[in-house]
This record gives sequence, C-alpha cells and structure tokens, in this order.
Amino acid sequence: MNMQDYREDHKGRLVPVNLIDEIDLERDSLVKEIIGEARNVNSVLKTFKSRTMADVSAFCELSAEKYGVKRGGRKGNLSLLSFDGKSKVLIAISENLSFDERLHAAKELIDECLNEWTQDSRPEIKVLINDAFQVDKEGNISTTKVLSLRRLRIEDERWHRAMDAISQSVQVADTKSYIRVYERGGIEDAWQPVSLDISAA
Repeated sequence: MNMQDYREDHKGRLVPVNLIDEIDLERDSLVKEIIGEARNVNSVLKTFKSRTMADVSAFCELSAEKYGVKRGGRKGNLSLLSFDGKSKVLIAISENLSFDERLHAAKELIDECLNEWTQDSRPEIKVLINDAFQVDKEGNISTTKVLSLRRLRIEDERWHRAMDAISQSVQVADTKSYIRVYERGGIEDAWQPVSLDISAA
C-alpha cells in the first residue's frame, strides 16, 4: 500500500485520496503549511529569547565586575537603555504564587475569630473575609485576595497567628521571564513596543 495515496482522517482511519473532496485536500494542505511556518517562527522566538536572556545576564555580570561585585541569587526586573535613549530592553520576572497546607490552619484561626466577632454584628463582614478563600473555576485560590487580608489592622492574637501562617504558606509555584522591547523617535516621544506577540504584530 502506497501511503501517499491515503490520508488519515480525524478518527485515525486511512481514506483513499481519490475519495476525498478537492476542497478538503486544499484545506488540509493550507493548514499544514501554516502549522509548518508557525513552528519555524516559534523556534526563532525561542532562540531569540534564550539568546537575549543569556546576553543580558552576561552583560549584567560584566557590569557588576566593574565594581568588584559578584552577582548571585534570583535576578530581578531590569531595564537597559541605548546610549541615544531611543531603544529600551525590559526584562520582567513574574512569579506565580501558591499556598501550602499552612493556609488551612490560617483559615481555621480566621474562622474562630469570625464566629466570635459576628455573633452580634452584621454577617457581611464574614462574607467579605470568606470571599478571599473562594476558589475559581480551576480550583485555585486568589493569592491577591488572601494576601490582602494581611493589610487589615486587627488586634487579636489568633488573627496575628493566622496572618503569620498565611505569610509562611506562600510558595513560588513557578517563575516566568518576559522580554519587552521598545523604541521611540526622540527623548520626548512615548515608547512604542516592538511586538513579539503574533496577535499584536
């Protein structure tokens, strides 16, 4: 059997080419051509990102050596500006946070406080604080909402223990690095992004 005479359909079946509509064959060819080009573009972007991150890191090491400083630890956000001030490279580090099992201990302590405080007060207070522990469609708790509870000035020993448990339960789930590139015509002009996003190109 010559495989060139057949095409695999979406159910994994081999269908003779002469039984497939011409428009379906043309669509198949177009999609596969676009996918092939997209893979090439994706490969170029990966290479660009990897090389850029390595080049920036090497430059930062060189700059630190000028002052007799040895760099170490996690690298933070930074901005590099061209000599004429018309080009800028921004490296942004984004950390996705999550909570470990200590968050459950914090919730128990908070519930103790709420049950006592809301006996003779409006139930909305309880709803507002409990909202911070609600999960989204993916089952994740909003780190922003939970961490914002630490800003509340509540003088209760159990509340302080709960806030300590929240602080200690924070874990860095993963770290992502982003490269943003900007240009401008002159020093007074606004920065214009050089888009590396296909949808914004």
